[in-house]
Amino acid sequence: MMNPIRLSSNRPPERFYRGGARIDAFRGESGAAERVPEDWVGSTTTVHGEEALGLSTLADGRVLRDAVEADPVAWLGVDHVERWGADTRLLVKILDAGQRLPVHAHPHDDFAAIHLGRAHGKAEAWYILEGGTVHVGLREDIDVTHLAALVAEQDVDALLGLLHAIDVSPGDIVWVPPGELHAIGAGVLLIELQQPEDLSILLEWDGYALDGSENGHLGLGFDLALTAVNMSGRSVEDMRGLVLTAPASGSAFPSDADEYFRLERIPVDGIAVIGAGFSIAVVTSGTLEIAGEQCRTGTTLLTPAAAGSVEVLGRGEVLVARPPAV
Repeated sequence: MMNPIRLSSNRPPERFYRGGARIDAFRGESGAAERVPEDWVGSTTTVHGEEALGLSTLADGRVLRDAVEADPVAWLGVDHVERWGADTRLLVKILDAGQRLPVHAHPHDDFAAIHLGRAHGKAEAWYILEGGTVHVGLREDIDVTHLAALVAEQDVDALLGLLHAIDVSPGDIVWVPPGELHAIGAGVLLIELQQPEDLSILLEWDGYALDGSENGHLGLGFDLALTAVNMSGRSVEDMRGLVLTAPASGSAFPSDADEYFRLERIPVDGIAVIGAGFSIAVVTSGTLEIAGEQCRTGTTLLTPAAAGSVEVLGRGEVLVARPPAV
């Protein structure tokens, strides 16, 4: 048997946008630097172009990626390993948008495999902890020539104006399929589930700590990179399938996200159970006793498959992230 493992924060430094104070407040920490806006929870993924930065380290000093590769069945379960090997298929982040993120998109699996030699693209979905405005999905169809011109000109107002602007509140979710243009607004704190890659196509970069003309296209050039972007507009009705309020309990994300990852919302009033299987849990409210250990708001726990089901006591809420079902 293996026990759930409490995870300390894991914040890659010097990201290209500001943030971090809201993660401190959520986690009960202090002293965030100016650009540590992401906590990579249970990460077997590195920052794009880096050998180790971004990887989670366990309390015993082992890198999580190495531990999983050494005993994948104990961590992930027999069925998972038979289908996907030692690939956890999951990355969880706590993200604090200290400034609005640039308009960007992420490639889908086929594009990432063919052009980047990567095992995954990057679908993602967000659970909102502190609200604000998000910009997601084109309001109208656009052709790649027009989009490329806006990028070359760095016409930020026009780029942002292409997208639906939607106010979100705590408990809302946002589903971002691969290729979908999006930008998180300033002040939003969220929990993000994503495929385990760091692959972004950045359409704007003015005011950010990066050279987008050099680093915004994954080394492919914008002519090719922009072909990974969805150019089809979405109606207001379509957007209701991407931005919505999570149910009070149970599966939180739309069914279209299930092939990439799953998120369960578990309210706790007395006793609850986190079902067996590899998972990453985030306590979002209250103080809970999980597997006999006191866990306040902001605690993150990694549970190997070999731990079996986990008992939760107290009053509060826990979100449980999992890879796709086998």
